[in-house]
Amino acid sequence: MSGLSTKHLLGIKYITADDINLIFKTADNFKDVLNRPIKKVPSLRDVTIANVFFENSTRTKISFELAEKRLSADVVNFSASSSSVNKGETLIDTVNNILAMKVDMVVMRHPSPGAPVFLSKHIDANIVNAGDGTHEHPTQALLDAYSIRERVGDLKGKKVLIIGDILHSRVALSNIFCLQKLGAKVMVCGPPTLIPKYINTLDVKVEYNLKKALEWCDVVNILRIQLERQTDEGIPIKYFPSLREYAMFYGVTKELLQSLKKDILVLHPGPMNRGVEISSDVADSDQAIILDQVENGVAVRMAVLYLLAGKLD
Repeated sequence: MSGLSTKHLLGIKYITADDINLIFKTADNFKDVLNRPIKKVPSLRDVTIANVFFENSTRTKISFELAEKRLSADVVNFSASSSSVNKGETLIDTVNNILAMKVDMVVMRHPSPGAPVFLSKHIDANIVNAGDGTHEHPTQALLDAYSIRERVGDLKGKKVLIIGDILHSRVALSNIFCLQKLGAKVMVCGPPTLIPKYINTLDVKVEYNLKKALEWCDVVNILRIQLERQTDEGIPIKYFPSLREYAMFYGVTKELLQSLKKDILVLHPGPMNRGVEISSDVADSDQAIILDQVENGVAVRMAVLYLLAGKLD
């Protein structure tokens, strides 16, 4: 396979297993670049990329910007909080104004599910979804799967557990799609109130007992509680009695991991709430590859941008 099957990265749902493996193979090469004294290549020297973030972001935005600069692209950063969006400008008008500045690619985060798909139907630039509401976060899923593959090899047949706020997590949905396309078996675990009703349509196992779930898996990906999304028209909704009670039933601790008859790999997409979904002694342990995920994120995003640039008209 010489290139991606699509000109956008809108979600893992819209790409193939061959696409994923090509991204991983390309990321391997870029990881070598990142470990050299000179960490820059001229691959996207004539390409202009706009990072259009309608939602707050730290890690994802920095990771994309670093990936773009390592590829020698020209970078334009756009933040909705300080833009004409606050004056009532529409999404298409905002992006068309950016495109009028001759931008080739748009990396977009938006609070509305489906915003990148909508945009891809109305403008010519390549669109990279950096997170759309509670829908998908494809590059996070790619870097998670890449990080697992780096440690355990082929994912086919591997058992991966996703714990936490599945209902509000775009990371969970993208991870499920990505892992399944690579042949892994997926289980989700969390309070019944945080497991979405549609989960039975995705061919994943569901377990409400954390100990049983951990005994089943080879790898665990721990998600934070997304309190900022647990609202109805701005009014907070309580999905469980308290964070303390959540930590008691669904927090991953060193003691719990030591009670298992095996070592399992621990991931967390961040930001971490230490003492809630994960204890510090787990986050800082040899079983955790959380910092590897951060490092791999730059190489994987370099790969995505490089391959999509090959689709530029």
